[in-house]
Amino acid sequence: MASSRDRQRKLARAKLDRQLARRAAAARRRRRIQAGVGTALILVLVVAGSAWALGAFDSEPTEDTATDEVCLWTPQNTDGNANLKDVGEPPTTGLPVTGTRPMTIVTNQGAPISVELDLASAPCAAASIAHLASQSFYDNTKCHEITTDGAVRCGDPSGTGLGGPAYSFYSENVPTAPEASPEPSPSPDEPPTYPKGTVAMISNPPGANGSQFLIFFKDFTPTEEPQYPIIGRVTEGLDVVEKIGALPTVDNGAGEKVKPENDDVVIQSLTVGEPVLDPASPADPAPSGTPSPEPSGAPEASASAG
Repeated sequence: MASSRDRQRKLARAKLDRQLARRAAAARRRRRIQAGVGTALILVLVVAGSAWALGAFDSEPTEDTATDEVCLWTPQNTDGNANLKDVGEPPTTGLPVTGTRPMTIVTNQGAPISVELDLASAPCAAASIAHLASQSFYDNTKCHEITTDGAVRCGDPSGTGLGGPAYSFYSENVPTAPEASPEPSPSPDEPPTYPKGTVAMISNPPGANGSQFLIFFKDFTPTEEPQYPIIGRVTEGLDVVEKIGALPTVDNGAGEKVKPENDDVVIQSLTVGEPVLDPASPADPAPSGTPSPEPSGAPEASASAG
């Protein structure tokens, strides 16, 4: 019997030893796996930290290709309208909106007339005139009116008051009307709405601007709501404008005595120079938004352009 019990104890002992051995092996495997995972995790963290330090996770600034539109050009119907001249349209984006831009008008009436276009207040008018000048649109055209408001009217190749390019644009920088006064005329202390030397757009209908502009040779304040958007001012040659304004006039065929009588006033050339940045402005100005249309009625595309 003793031998039988000894054999059973040995078998049980062997079984226990095998179980302990398996448990130990399993424990060693777990430790190796845990150690491997830990090492790998540490390596990942080290690599990620190094990459972060070197800026690998910094997002590249995306280039804004959708540049803000500065101006909106409204196509005009040129079918059967010989007064309109299609010379393409100016760009709508990337236009200068600060500082000034020089414009030089050479006429047959004397020294050149120098104008400073206001890019901050009238960027679209400046862009339009610059585009038209680059197409020689104004060259060898007549200033067909000396208006009763005290301005020389130019910029219509047809000489009819209905001519212009094959697009129009909304008014910018229209002066506000002075406050109502019981006096029949403006107070002497009230500055004129359009001081002498002012350059402004003029169109038919108002607000559908094209190529025509006014150069005032005397102060003018309208008795009704102002309609002419101011785009710049004369810096040199105002005496030439005053000389043109003093020319005798005759009836233009429409009941207005505004047509120069004997001497045609001819723009021999009109050129626009590069923008001049305002010293007070940032070096790289951001474009402004599209000029707001007039609340009551931005004009629809019309065969008559100014």
